[in-house]
Amino acid sequence: MAIFKTSFPVRYYETDQMAVVHHSNYIRYFEIARDEMMVQLGFPIEKCEKELGVLVPIVSVECHFRHPARMGDVLTATAEVNRVPMAKMVIKQTVYNQDGVLCAEGSVTLGFLNKETFMPVRCPEPVTELFEKFINA
Repeated sequence: MAIFKTSFPVRYYETDQMAVVHHSNYIRYFEIARDEMMVQLGFPIEKCEKELGVLVPIVSVECHFRHPARMGDVLTATAEVNRVPMAKMVIKQTVYNQDGVLCAEGSVTLGFLNKETFMPVRCPEPVTELFEKFINA
């Protein structure tokens, strides 16, 4: 299994009148963790698009809200991959506050498309190999 984490503060514009993080921001927090995962793997999404000609669109998102995050919190978002991606990649995602309280959890499924034709393709081999190293370690 490969788990990646990143931390960041709650920003004022992410909250509502009650100083609680608006639910739509958790999807963004999931994305922050996924982007950081790819950077830590050494293969950012933009490199996948530019060098391999593969787009990585979201196919589905699932999010369960457990505890409100608030203005002043420092959040940690995680991205966890348990299987080597093939035609799709399923990422388990969580967001915790600075006290370790689970604020949200869910999953994101990503697909792979040829950048020119927009037709589905398998996960590029260089990316598959990176995940194999982490998952089978």
